[in-house]
Amino acid sequence: QVQLVESGGGSVQAGGSLRLSCAASGYTYSSYYMAWFRQAPGKEREGVAAIDSDGSTSYADSVKGRFTISQDNAKNTLYLQMNSLKPEDTAMYYCAAAPFVAVPINIHNFYPFQWGQGTQVTVSS
Repeated sequence: QVQLVESGGGSVQAGGSLRLSCAASGYTYSSYYMAWFRQAPGKEREGVAAIDSDGSTSYADSVKGRFTISQDNAKNTLYLQMNSLKPEDTAMYYCAAAPFVAVPINIHNFYPFQWGQGTQVTVSS
């Protein structure tokens, strides 16, 4: 049974940093592609960043240069380092897995089959 469990969310002031983690279990981690999505109140869920098995990455324009996605296959864990946070980054952040993706990987064409339960990020001005 595939399970994705996020952690690391919290409340920070604008300009601050947070590091999200997503612990995966129940499957061979390296056999799936991973991504982060977020959903703010009253808005649709949107892709934030995705990572391929070879380390190739894709980011939404709104987070380029501020967020970094990475993974540790040995620990079955996905990360999202978020720097220079803005109030508009406030959202529930979700970890997601997909069995296949288009090449090159593109967060805008990432279709998850499994989601985590989410971790809340709140950025105050």
